[in-house]
Amino acid sequence: MSSKDKEFKTSIGGQALIEGVMMRGPKKAAMAVRKPDGELWVDVWDAPKKTVWSKIPIVRGVVNMVISLMDGYKCLMKSAEISTEGLEEEKPSKFEEWLEKKLGDKMTKVVSVLSAILGIALAVLLFTFLPAFLVGFLKGILPRWGLSLIEGFLKIALFVGYLAVVSLLPDMKRMFQYHGAEHKTIFCYEAGLELTVENVRKQKRFHPRCGTSFLIIALILSILVFSVVTWSSPLIRTLLKLALTPIVVGVAYELIKLAGRYDNVFTRILSFPGLKLQHLTTREPDDSMIEAAIASVKPVIPEKKGEDQW
Repeated sequence: MSSKDKEFKTSIGGQALIEGVMMRGPKKAAMAVRKPDGELWVDVWDAPKKTVWSKIPIVRGVVNMVISLMDGYKCLMKSAEISTEGLEEEKPSKFEEWLEKKLGDKMTKVVSVLSAILGIALAVLLFTFLPAFLVGFLKGILPRWGLSLIEGFLKIALFVGYLAVVSLLPDMKRMFQYHGAEHKTIFCYEAGLELTVENVRKQKRFHPRCGTSFLIIALILSILVFSVVTWSSPLIRTLLKLALTPIVVGVAYELIKLAGRYDNVFTRILSFPGLKLQHLTTREPDDSMIEAAIASVKPVIPEKKGEDQW
């Protein structure tokens, strides 16, 4: 075991929000959002309690992903509300006026749900149907397993290309800066340093236990697993891929845990794609962003030392 394996590694993790950061510890979760007037808005709540499913390898990865997606979406919507609080609203369009008249107080919730559904539909179209459509032109030229491999690599290329494009948008660039602040703050805490802007600023922004690393590992695993799904029927092939997806997610989670816990040749190779991809999904934060990350992590640090050991 190397000296790096013995270093303290925390289970505390989080995500970047709109003008803020959310952190989740073993018992508490918190989010800090910068309001338009410059004030930091902080909210703290009890983290979801671990169930029996959280202790079962593979299964815990799926459970954790579902919880993270649900909590992350709620925090993202809340940060959008807080970060624009008090700003002068644009005059609503006739369509928006019609929606408000028909839906009343439910309009915001309905629009949020529809936006989420549309986002998922576009993701499925871009990362599932488009690669399958393009690979269709190679049918009869390559064996089915070869087509599956090419389809998988196309998914990764589209995913990386998508991240490269959205990283150019000003709002996304700021969110990626908050992502960098989140990573730097975690590194500072793990190093045992006082959580100050100066100490956090010195830390690395590329973290092996990042959600970006999880996604790229899951994509690579899906290429390997789905390449053996060679049924000629598109319906059966699609159903099998859907059935195998939770297993892919669960294994990817276990590999991320492994990469975060140990430092050796295998885990470095495992972490390499995700760390490289973080050049797109993280940016160097400014001091105000670091302040938000610090404000979100402090409330979730457990009183009992070592309780958040990875």
